[in-house]
Formats: sequence, structure tokens, C-alpha cells
Amino acid sequence: MTFTIELTQVVSKEVKYLQAECGVRYWEDGEVNGTEDTDGELMPLRVKDAWCPTIDLETGAIQDWPAGTTANIHYKVCDAGLYKLLDAEKKVVREIDGYVPTMMSPGGSGYGDYVIMTIGPDGKIENWSVDLEPFQEDGE
Repeated sequence: MTFTIELTQVVSKEVKYLQAECGVRYWEDGEVNGTEDTDGELMPLRVKDAWCPTIDLETGAIQDWPAGTTANIHYKVCDAGLYKLLDAEKKVVREIDGYVPTMMSPGGSGYGDYVIMTIGPDGKIENWSVDLEPFQEDGE
């Protein structure tokens, strides 16, 4: 007779980027260059019905953000989001879906439902702060 147990090994991985796919409910809750973005036509990095930024975790700079463009975002996303941590080669290390991680709301309390941020003309998110806790393994 043999007995078997399962063991989980913890592995540490370096991550460099956060790639988000935020299912935006109301595009008019965004402003680009001081203009209300009624239909989401002005917002950079829009892909169909989602806003899809890739953010450098260290600097808070959004990759491929058009120079000179500013934005104020207060998007209701709720559980319609996918968030991926990427390594330096932009390979997925870990992903979560559902509620908005707190670091996507440096402009106010998003309560897990909102992306709230101000993006400067250099593509950097104001008051950017990294919180990787939602991505940690929870001993499932």
C-alpha cells in the first residue's frame, strides 16, 4: 500500500508590468485633454469595449501612451476586468480577473468597482503605488 500527498512549492518571480483589460461601462466618465469622452472615442488604448493599458510597475508610466495627452478616468468596471502581471519580456506571470485591484485607483477609493486615475502628458499615473497583494497565492 502507498500513500500520496500533494505539496505546493512557492516560487518567487520578478514582475515589471501590469496589463489591464477593463470592461468600461460608461465611457463618459473619462476625460481626455480636458474634454469629456462621451463615447470613448478619445481615450488612448481603447480596444472595443475595454480600456487596455500596460503599466510599468516601477514608474507608473503607461506603455504606448501618446505624448502630450492627458486623461482623468473614473471608469466603473466592477468585475469586468482582467489583470495580468508580466515579466520584463512581457510574459504572463500571474493573472486575476474580477474586481478592480486597488492600485488601479490611485485617484480615490475605487471599492473594487472603479478605475480612478489621472494620467499626465508624459503617460505617468499620478500618485501611482504598487500593491501586489491581490495577485499573491492564497494557499488554495
